This record gives sequence, C-alpha cells and structure tokens, in this order.
Amino acid sequence: MALEVLELLEVLWSQGETVSTAPLSSSQVRVLYVLEREGVVNLRTLAGKLDSMPSSVSRMCDRLQAVGFIDRGHNPSDRRELELRLSRRGAGYLRAFRARREEVLRELLGQMTPTERTMLVRGLSGIRTVAGAGSPREGTDAATESA
Repeated sequence: MALEVLELLEVLWSQGETVSTAPLSSSQVRVLYVLEREGVVNLRTLAGKLDSMPSSVSRMCDRLQAVGFIDRGHNPSDRRELELRLSRRGAGYLRAFRARREEVLRELLGQMTPTERTMLVRGLSGIRTVAGAGSPREGTDAATESA
C-alpha cells in the first residue's frame, strides 16, 4: 500500500515539475518558501530549516539578493547578525509560481470524477492528520494499514 501511494505521489509531483522554477533552482525556491513562512530569519536559522550548510545557503542568498528576491539587513539589536526576508519581488514570484502550479493541478483535477476528487481529499487529509499528530490515528491498525 505504501509503495502504491509513493508511486501515485511521484506521478503527481512529476506533473507539478512541468511548471518551471526559472529563473531559480528548486533549492532557491525552497529558500523563498522558508522566508515567506518564517518572516525574518538569520542565516544560521535558514540553513537549519533547509538542512544545509550555512556557506551554501549564504551563496544562494547572495544570488537571490542579486536578482531582488530577498532583502538582507543588519539585526537592530546585534549589528553583526544579518537578517533575511522575502522581498516584494520574491513574494510576487512565489504568487506567480503557485498560480502556474495551481493551473496544472486544476486541469488534472478537472479530468477526475467528483467521487475520485472526494476520495483524494479524504486521503490527503488523513495523511496531513497523521503527519501533524506524529502517530497513527486512533482506531487504526498500523500493521494492516501498511500492507
């Protein structure tokens, strides 16, 4: 069952990949997502959220700042620390990127029956619930569910 779910998710992700991240790499887009979600962060925090080396993240941020997608500034309470935040241009890029991905997803969902869409929503909601709770839902047998 788990293998089947993974294969189906890979098909969906591959459809989403038809939307180009240009002019950014997928790693740079991840930086923008983290900055959007977190607001203002320092380089060390950003590197931790991305599970990357600070030096690599610093180079990515250099490039993102050069194209105007992030803003850097000194922390008012500690001038040695740099703060990173999403710029207006970066936020606009993410809005447009999401709109393109949403268009692809809407097209795919439009080809599904109402019953298939309902089942998809239920299944994904169940995954979100379990992932958020960190453990299987009450009343399910994890051994039979993973078969």
